[in-house]
Amino acid sequence: MRTKVIRCGPAAADATRIVLLPGAYHALADFVSAGFDQALRDRGLATELILVAPELAHLADRGWLTRLRTEVIAPARERAGGALWLGGISLGGFMALRFAAEADDGIDGLCLLAPYLGSRIVAAEIAAHERLADWQAATPAEDDDDRRIWRLVQRLGAAHAAGSTGAPRVFLGYGREDRFADTQQLLARALPADSTRVIAGGHDWPVWRALWDNFLDQLGTRP
Repeated sequence: MRTKVIRCGPAAADATRIVLLPGAYHALADFVSAGFDQALRDRGLATELILVAPELAHLADRGWLTRLRTEVIAPARERAGGALWLGGISLGGFMALRFAAEADDGIDGLCLLAPYLGSRIVAAEIAAHERLADWQAATPAEDDDDRRIWRLVQRLGAAHAAGSTGAPRVFLGYGREDRFADTQQLLARALPADSTRVIAGGHDWPVWRALWDNFLDQLGTRP
C-alpha cells in the first residue's frame, strides 16, 4: 500500500490527521498537483495529510481493508494527535465508506468528495422509499459492498438525527453536474443539511479542489 505523509502548519500535539484515498486510476501525486497540500499550508492548519493508494491486487480480494487498518489507521491512532478523518475522491470515497462500515476504528469524521456510491440497482431500491430509514435490507453478503455502505449511511443518518455525539462527522461535497449526482443526492438526504456542499461543475479535479477548500474552511472553524 503506497502512502505519502505531508505535515503542514505548526507542529502540534493535537494536529488533525486526514487520510485520503484517490479515485480510480489516480496517483498520489495528483493530490499535490491539484494543490491539496498547499491549501492546508495556506490556512496554517496543524495537519498531517496521509495520502494512501491501495495496490490493484488488494482491491480484488478486499485485502486493502486489512492493510489500510494495520498499515495506516492503527498507526495514526497510536500517534498523539487530534481528530482522525478518513476520506477520498470518487472510488476513494466509496472505499472510505466501506472501511467505516467494516468496524469502528476510531474514525472521527468522513470527508467524501464526489463519492462513487455503488450500483444504481441498489440506489433504485433506496430511491423507492421516501426516507433511507424506511429501506430494509437483509444482512448483506460478504462481497456486497454496496449494501454495506448504504447500511452504514443509514446508521449514520439515524445517529445524527438522534443527536448522537459519538457518530463520525460527515462532509459530503459534489458538483451539480457530477455523473454520480443522483446517488450523491440520496446520500445527502440522509445527512444533516450542513453536512453537504454542492457547487457548479462535474466530476473533475477543479471541482474536487474547490470542495476540499470548503471542507478545510469548515474544519478550521470547528472546535
